[in-house]
Amino acid sequence: MSEQSVATRLEKLTAIKGMNDVLPPDSAAVEWLEAKVRALMACYAYRNIRTPIVERTPLFIRGLGQVTDIVEKEMYSFEDSLNGDLLTLRPEATAGVVRAVVEHSMLYDGGKRLYYIGPMFRHERPQRGRYRQFDQIGAEALGFSGAEVDAELILLAVALWKDLGLTDVRLELNSLGQPQERLAHRQALIDHFERYADVLDEDAKRRLYSNPLRILDTKNPAMQTVVESAPRPLDYLGEASLAHFNTLKTILDANGVAYIVNPRLVRGMDYYNLTVFEFTTDRLGSQGTVCAGGRYDYLIEQLGGKPAPAVGWALGVDRVLELIREQGLDSVVPPLDAYAIVPDVEALPLVLQTLQTLRTAGVSVQMHTSSGDGMGSMKSQFKRADGSGARFALVFGADEIAKNLVIVKSLRDGSGAQVSQSLTDVLGWSSTLQSQT
Repeated sequence: MSEQSVATRLEKLTAIKGMNDVLPPDSAAVEWLEAKVRALMACYAYRNIRTPIVERTPLFIRGLGQVTDIVEKEMYSFEDSLNGDLLTLRPEATAGVVRAVVEHSMLYDGGKRLYYIGPMFRHERPQRGRYRQFDQIGAEALGFSGAEVDAELILLAVALWKDLGLTDVRLELNSLGQPQERLAHRQALIDHFERYADVLDEDAKRRLYSNPLRILDTKNPAMQTVVESAPRPLDYLGEASLAHFNTLKTILDANGVAYIVNPRLVRGMDYYNLTVFEFTTDRLGSQGTVCAGGRYDYLIEQLGGKPAPAVGWALGVDRVLELIREQGLDSVVPPLDAYAIVPDVEALPLVLQTLQTLRTAGVSVQMHTSSGDGMGSMKSQFKRADGSGARFALVFGADEIAKNLVIVKSLRDGSGAQVSQSLTDVLGWSSTLQSQT
């Protein structure tokens, strides 16, 4: 049997469901978003941190909570075949950031403002805006206890929405209080739900005594009346916790940031205290949360560090880009500036020299390449130029080159206008090619 016939029988390999390839032009949109985030983070004095994709499993069990959905159902965990360590692909980044801050004693000289960009992994049913591998962007302020830092982080997110052109996003706030206040609320929840045990579904019954706060997250329509009548965390806040929440609201009011106080907002991780918040939209169906976070003042100590406060948020890259598309905003990726049309192979050395000069000046330009039988017809090259989305064609015709010129032809304004430019002064006219978007 020939090698060719064996090859034809090989099964086609595909990506794992819910772990998607990001292809052009979508990859360019991701890069565009990341560039916006990096520029904005620099304005707010947040510095980038990069932590491993794989962490020890106990980090997430201790950090997120044993009875959270993530730990119970969604983590990709495995045993290291070399030493038997239990390892997990990170389902979220905050625990890893805190681990790094503790391990490297980063708070010895004061608080730190950090941000991250990278992939997370959760073993769940893939659906629109919710995948098994997904990119998150997050901001974490560690070592700061004041409500003004909660407000700063929220203002940072609001500034990002404005920079991206997003308008259909609303802010929801709540306060969970401090541990003793949470304990009092927890007992009140147990007492409340015990009275409606016949209405609780199996998941709620399982969590009633281990983590009753999670029952408030239920999407079961049959339980909504019981959940709506449940005790609220805000009713158990002490004077200091209430003052923290009121300070946050006052700062947001002063900055013209609209918000809704949602007493049922609790978030999915056990490490939160005091402020929790979400940015949501109605445009993405059931996956309407695009950014969420809150204060986690006890997580640093819980992961082995000296007690220190912290607050942060994370957003889903897929959901933000989906929302941009849903709102019908113009393409977020700047168009290609130019496409080089080369009628003759002999012109290639001069063409490449010219294109390198243009690229050095910041012009994005794609060159038509040769095939086994030459450069191809002018008609086919112009077709490729048009398909590339380039704003201009650069035509390196033999007659023009003999005169030390190149033709610059407009492809997008409908005029088809063209001018000749000097090949000895490429930098002099390069700026006319660059996109201003």
